[in-house]
Amino acid sequence: EVHLVESGGGSVKAGGSLRLSCVASGFSFGGFATMGWVRQPPGGKCLLIARFYGDGTTSYMYDVEDRFTISRDIAKNTIYLQMNTLKREDAATYYCVAGEITWNMDCGRPGPDRYWGQGTQVIVAS
Repeated sequence: EVHLVESGGGSVKAGGSLRLSCVASGFSFGGFATMGWVRQPPGGKCLLIARFYGDGTTSYMYDVEDRFTISRDIAKNTIYLQMNTLKREDAATYYCVAGEITWNMDCGRPGPDRYWGQGTQVIVAS
């Protein structure tokens, strides 16, 4: 019943920008607002990039806070990730996640209180 759908990935040159979006259905942000963005590069580890807490506050991974911004539109049940000054190391598959969020999740692995989008790929070319 709960579904998360990401979009906005693509290929950009180093220094460019992208905005990712994640549309949620099956629950209301008003009652379940804990959501975030996670990424996994090819052959790399799953890493939490940015998140909302239940009270609407946010946190970011080191080295992205000055370049990335997480935001939300409650009326549209959508969260966004604005990514500026993209670097080669930012290339990865990006996932939207909702529910129980930790810093050591396995990308795409659901649980009773954790839901994932399908992922959207970001490529950064020189």
